[in-house]
Amino acid sequence: MAYAKHGFDPAQVERIKLKMKNPEIKERVKMILKGVNKYDLQDRVKVRRFVGMLTKVLGEKLTEAQTDHLVNFVISQKIDPNNTFHLIKLWGMFR
Repeated sequence: MAYAKHGFDPAQVERIKLKMKNPEIKERVKMILKGVNKYDLQDRVKVRRFVGMLTKVLGEKLTEAQTDHLVNFVISQKIDPNNTFHLIKLWGMFR
């Protein structure tokens, strides 16, 4: 549970991982994130919008503090969705 050291609630992460196993939800998430690039993931306004859309699709309620924490996490990771190493690193963190 490497994500726990980043301040994520383990129960919520496990719930989201379970929901992502649903092919319909997984496809909706992929459609939201299609075409997202590293510059989008460094833009606080865009990341906040993505978080809002994704939590709605997943049926998760986040407090303002949780949303801020998630936005700060995404920006601090400097994720490049076209860089396989970055994706493997994230996958390893949340598996």
